[in-house]
Amino acid sequence: MHLSAMLDGVVRSAGRKEALVYRDRRWTYREFDEAVRRAATLLREAGLGPGDRLAVMTHNTPAFLFAAFGAWLAGATLVPVNHKLQTAEVTDQLLHCGARLAVVDQEIGERATTAGADVRWLVSHPDAPADEAPEGSFEALLAGASPWRGGPGPDTDIAQILYTSGTSGRPKGCVHTHRGIALTATYTAATVPLRRDERFLVCMPIWHASPLNNWALGTLLLGGTVVLQREYEPRTMLETVERERITAVFGAPVAFIAPVQTVPDFDAHDLSSVRSWIYGAGPMDAGTVRRLMKAYGSRRFHQVYGMSEMGPVGASLSPDEQVEKAGSIGRGGMVGVDLRVVTADGTDAAAGDTGEIWLRSDTRMVGYLDDEAATEAAFEAGWYRSGDLGRVDEDGFVTIVDRLKDMIITGGENVASQEVEGALLAHPDVVDAAVVGRPHPQWGETVVAVVVPREGAAPGLEEIRAWLEPRLARYKIPRELVLSDALPRTPSGKITKHVLRARLAGGS
Repeated sequence: MHLSAMLDGVVRSAGRKEALVYRDRRWTYREFDEAVRRAATLLREAGLGPGDRLAVMTHNTPAFLFAAFGAWLAGATLVPVNHKLQTAEVTDQLLHCGARLAVVDQEIGERATTAGADVRWLVSHPDAPADEAPEGSFEALLAGASPWRGGPGPDTDIAQILYTSGTSGRPKGCVHTHRGIALTATYTAATVPLRRDERFLVCMPIWHASPLNNWALGTLLLGGTVVLQREYEPRTMLETVERERITAVFGAPVAFIAPVQTVPDFDAHDLSSVRSWIYGAGPMDAGTVRRLMKAYGSRRFHQVYGMSEMGPVGASLSPDEQVEKAGSIGRGGMVGVDLRVVTADGTDAAAGDTGEIWLRSDTRMVGYLDDEAATEAAFEAGWYRSGDLGRVDEDGFVTIVDRLKDMIITGGENVASQEVEGALLAHPDVVDAAVVGRPHPQWGETVVAVVVPREGAAPGLEEIRAWLEPRLARYKIPRELVLSDALPRTPSGKITKHVLRARLAGGS
């Protein structure tokens, strides 16, 4: 199950078929394979050896995929790097993973190449015409390299180190094998399902685990076509779907909500080719799902749930469950995945109970890079402890109510911060909100709301409490309110609640 060997099989069976599209440029599988083989030679000549780590920090461009498959063919490990990271963050990840060679987009090169790590940088110019790539660029070196003729390593080789988003502290590197990633792509393709004639639009950042392993690799290893949108933008997404006759798209819920809200001529775009609108990274309520189904003229919405530690795989909510079970992640695991909801006493949750979501699959990571303690804490008897708290309904569907570490215990009562945040966000003067616990000598913790108000507004604590009283039990209502200009977030947009807790503890 080496990823390079799997690509070889697709090239033999679908060599003339279109594999990759980027703007006005197209590659058949044979052309894609040749670019990958040239990349393997280029990377080896640049000093990348078997077992070494290649960092790739680009937008959604061909260089990312050429470098990834080239590294795998050469026996090396891919380390996708978030292109939104600042120099100090890039330095931290490069030093942690031990990369000595990296590929970076020219546009973001300065942030990366000034990082304090001993790394050789190959700079990509993805939008330069094929015959006008600057001398010394990744593309120019690629064109001049001879195709690699060696074979891939065994399927036990490490394929990827995927860094987590760091919502609870420093990002951790999830170490994955070729076999695990290949099964991630396979299980995803079987769950949705994807087809050999798929034309999949990758518009979310490809360095994220899901756009890369679920969708780009899931499509390529089936023999479908991957269409790269350099960076998400609502109108561009619609135009690309129409022009390229896209059959499937993945995004966060906002990726599908934003075009409806911000593109005035939304209805003028022909989106009829799409068979699957796939969303993840958060649920949608029934009202939102109905509005999107009407706007997009399709009931083919899928929700997927997973995390980097698992490939990512997890659970899914199918199109016929979207409205009736809105907000749920589904019932049981997706293809190839076992899912349990485990209560505090170690038993499986019954209807109405809340517990931690545990997952088991042969896609799971080997462990966290150089962190045995965190690896040991993440697993129990072969099950990955997700840290997500889920409530089971009478039909067995699971709804996430909070992160385990974000659950606030006040006066012996459990308060799910996400539930309170949802009620706060419905207030007309609240733009953004986070809820955390502050240690309290009497109650254990007290509920604190950190709110970003609408411009020109300054809601007070009593106003907020009055708004929440008919919506929440009294013990869930915040006793403190902090107004803020913005909430601290990771580069992928998740709130870093450990930073908020530290600020509150420091009084800032």
